[in-house]
Amino acid sequence: MTLSRAPLTLAAMPKKSPNETSPVAHFEQSLEELEQLVEKMEAGDLNLEQSLSAYERGVGLYRQCQQALEQAELRVRLLTDPAHPEKSEPFDPVGNDD
Repeated sequence: MTLSRAPLTLAAMPKKSPNETSPVAHFEQSLEELEQLVEKMEAGDLNLEQSLSAYERGVGLYRQCQQALEQAELRVRLLTDPAHPEKSEPFDPVGNDD
């Protein structure tokens, strides 16, 4: 199953109130908390209710991290080619030019 993505535009970015921070600003905190939850769950010291609560929190943190990464990617694409961000190619850290 292939998921389609909406076109990348400034209009696609969610509007934030002046007091609201973006998920990008809290990415590191969310990721760290998610890693701590995973460690607790893997240790096996949580009862069923605690495990379910930790799992629910983890799913929320995962979604926040995913949203932050998508917003960061959009910002990079808009900076790279503001007129056509959807035509930008994903970064290849290995540098393969197939």
